[in-house]
Amino acid sequence: MYEDFHVTDRWTGEDLHCRWKATMVAIATRHADAVDVRLEVNGRPMWIALPCDAWVEQKRRTGKVITDHLAAQIAGRYLKQLVEEGYDAQREIYTMTVEEVLAHLDAVVSEARAQGGMPLLPVGV
Repeated sequence: MYEDFHVTDRWTGEDLHCRWKATMVAIATRHADAVDVRLEVNGRPMWIALPCDAWVEQKRRTGKVITDHLAAQIAGRYLKQLVEEGYDAQREIYTMTVEEVLAHLDAVVSEARAQGGMPLLPVGV
């Protein structure tokens, strides 16, 4: 779904190949209360920061947790939406709100159910 996809840049019409590369806790790397998901857009790094409060809210509202795999799908879907809406290609990091994380999470889970399950993340990329 969103671990490896193509999207067309709204402004340039360029085909962008987006691939998940890593998921890491930003507390250690940026001293931020977030989980950073690194994707590559035509080989260029792009980071999507998901606030840790989203994990707490998801657990409170459903009793389920956001896995690393699900976080990667959420970030990929968010990036796809950004590109389609005309994102700033010069920025290297975007920060999601808790509400955005939960909305994209619900959409990803719904799409995965319709497709018969969540695809696996590539290993050793």
